[in-house]
This record gives sequence, structure tokens and C-alpha cells, in this order.
Amino acid sequence: QVQLVESGGGLVQAGDSLRLSCAASGRTFSNYVVAWFRQAPGKEREFVAAINWNSGTTSYADSVKGRFTISRDNAKNTVSLQMNSLKPEDTAIYYCAARNGWYIKTDSKAFESWGQGTQVTVSS
Repeated sequence: QVQLVESGGGLVQAGDSLRLSCAASGRTFSNYVVAWFRQAPGKEREFVAAINWNSGTTSYADSVKGRFTISRDNAKNTVSLQMNSLKPEDTAIYYCAARNGWYIKTDSKAFESWGQGTQVTVSS
């Protein structure tokens, strides 16, 4: 497993932008798929976006396509989620997750490492 630390959450208004970051502690993300999931109150945890660290291949949930961008920074060993045009329905706790492997999965059960989560609140 790899230790993950998220940062960048906060309270914004609809239409604003936020950037979340996920840093790995103690090792690099090489040979990992890193993803963002989110969980709103009373709802199940859902897939948001993922990136294969080695290939750069990305995947997005339909609900965030065109608004969110996941990216990697090799020098900083971090994965970021740029969130634009935020909507109230994006309000949730956002979690960074990592799985050792090549293929991108959207099922949270496939990920063995998780961060503590960061709150994103979008007001209307």
C-alpha cells in the first residue's frame, strides 16, 4: 500500500474552480493507477476520474467530463484534479485512491490505498 495525502478542498460558489492534489508518501506512483472518488451525504462513493501514472491514460465519469481534468506531476509525485464550472451537486468528500496495476478501474473495491478525504462544498 501507499500512503496518500489530499489537499485543496474548500467552500466555493457555483461556477468557481478548485484544484485538489494527492501526494504519495514514501514511494512514487510508478506502476499505479491513481483515482479520485467522491461521496456525498447519504450517497454511495462514486468514481470521478483516474489516471494511469505510467501511460498517462485517463478516464472520467460522465458527470464531470469536460469540467474536471486529472493530471500527474512527475517532479512532485502528485496527482491533481482540476475542477472547473463547479455545481452544487459536486458537493462531497473527495478521496484519492491508488491501485497497483495497469488497468483503470472504476470500482472502489479495486483500490487498496486511500487518503483521508477532503471536503468540497459548492454553494448555489
